[in-house]
Amino acid sequence: MKKALAIVTLSTLLSACAGLAPTNSTSGTKDTPADQSATAAAKSDDVKTNIAGKTAEEHLPSVNLSGEILFKVVSSEIAFQRGNWQSGYVTLMGVAQETRDPRLARRAAEMALSGKQAGDALVAIRLWHTLAPDSEEATQYYLGFLMLANNLTEAQPLFEQRVREATPQTRGLMMFQVQRLLSRAQDKPAAMAVLEAVVAPYMTMSEAHLALAQAAFANGNSARAVEEANLALKIKPDSELAILTVAQVAPDKIVAQRALTDFLKGHPKAREVRIAYARILVEQKDYDLARSQFEILLKTDKQDLTTLLALGLLNTQIGDTKMAEKYLTAYVDELAAHPDENRDNTQALQILAQIAAERNDIDGALKWLAKVGPGEAYFETQLRRAQLIAKRGDVDGARQVLAQIEANGEAEEVQVAQVDAQFLRDANRNIEALRVLEVELKHYPKNPDLLYDYAMVAEKLDNIPVMESSLRKLIALAPNSQQAYNALGYSLADRNVRLPEALTLITKALSLAPQDPFIMDSMGWVQFRLGNLTEAEANLRAAYTKLPDVEIGVHLGEVLWAKGQKDEAQKLWREVKAKDPKNASLNNTLARLRVNL
Repeated sequence: MKKALAIVTLSTLLSACAGLAPTNSTSGTKDTPADQSATAAAKSDDVKTNIAGKTAEEHLPSVNLSGEILFKVVSSEIAFQRGNWQSGYVTLMGVAQETRDPRLARRAAEMALSGKQAGDALVAIRLWHTLAPDSEEATQYYLGFLMLANNLTEAQPLFEQRVREATPQTRGLMMFQVQRLLSRAQDKPAAMAVLEAVVAPYMTMSEAHLALAQAAFANGNSARAVEEANLALKIKPDSELAILTVAQVAPDKIVAQRALTDFLKGHPKAREVRIAYARILVEQKDYDLARSQFEILLKTDKQDLTTLLALGLLNTQIGDTKMAEKYLTAYVDELAAHPDENRDNTQALQILAQIAAERNDIDGALKWLAKVGPGEAYFETQLRRAQLIAKRGDVDGARQVLAQIEANGEAEEVQVAQVDAQFLRDANRNIEALRVLEVELKHYPKNPDLLYDYAMVAEKLDNIPVMESSLRKLIALAPNSQQAYNALGYSLADRNVRLPEALTLITKALSLAPQDPFIMDSMGWVQFRLGNLTEAEANLRAAYTKLPDVEIGVHLGEVLWAKGQKDEAQKLWREVKAKDPKNASLNNTLARLRVNL
């Protein structure tokens, strides 16, 4: 694949694989309300909604709604609505204690959370739990806030009770829940001690060792994590969760890979294990083998969206555009047939458009991009649409697409103007390009990118005063802009004027970016103008070695010609002419020196 397809990165492949992984190897379940409550103090409005939005099965007291109680409840709400949460909280807590109504304690907790007071919220939640001990919701919030307060002593008996009273079928999951909640405690050694005490009666269960392995791993105790994970696997040799944990806590990827492959030999249908194995292969950039694993997975579920996307990305990375197109098209079609709000087809559509563009199927590329909906990538997609339309020669049509883009802020507005000007420059409509940039500079007169592009177009039009003033303004605004120093210095050198100043400017640019081949080219060119042919050749050879660009080759050829190395110069010019036979710099140089290749 060409460079255009470099949008597929290792991180995107890993993200695709992550979509296939288990929800959480420590639990196998989604986050509970207790997980959410651990961050409640920072997100009080969200937690308020969570608390109020559920009705627990609570045994409500039989209390007559007296005028006094009604007055207190209403007055607390009025105080809260007026911004005085403390008054409402105190009043409601008093009524909750008096009536023993858990709903009032829960409402008091909401008020405390609105004031971001986790301590007061815990007091109210503790009362709520006391008044409704059978409420799972109250218990979850109670435990979550105990962890937030690092109150392990109060939490331990409740953890032990929950594991003890769980059914045999759910006891393992309960252990994982306890481990996850304890992971939120600040005192990690104390939390580990609590977990050990909670699971101590159940050490014949694989899940007990897995919970300990996860806790040890999270605490950085790799040796303990490995020991517990292996014990879990020994108790239950066919457990996918156990082998996944063994791989997770393994000291290195080689050990993890070996463990997974050994397990797959005896359990070839272990889907989650194969996914984990494929992830490791992607991390190691063994894309061919990773692809083979996803192909095995696809055989068992040909419509699996994440597998289709992963295969599309892997084949793109490998360079097999035919297969990439096949899988990405299947992914887009399947997602269209079965919409999933948690999935996005944008990346797949962008890659499909790139593949089409690479084979010069502009209409096909535009067709794919037209399917991209509003979202984070919409702006980028519209720019790409415009570029493709311009590529097929319809500059005005491309500009119409740009005109319809609703840019958001300076960065996007400037980018649209730059792309618009570039379309015009490519069409040799430089006066219009200058006007586009001029208009945008009135809005953003200190934008470095606009100033640079404006200077370059002005130079094309031989408006040297505007070019110089724009670059000097850019240098004043961005004194570390190597591009500005280089452009101004090169312009002076190319016109063979003020050469000492040109040398100073290019030297400054080179100090800011010593490995930039274009700046090295400028240094070679100014040295040539100064008559320092040896220094010129050294700089230009170094630049051409780094980047065999046509312009750099033309310059190096002229230096060699001036040194009398005419055969080598002609050989180099033939080389660059093969790359770009219509290059203006090359043809002007050959004409000026009266050279026929």
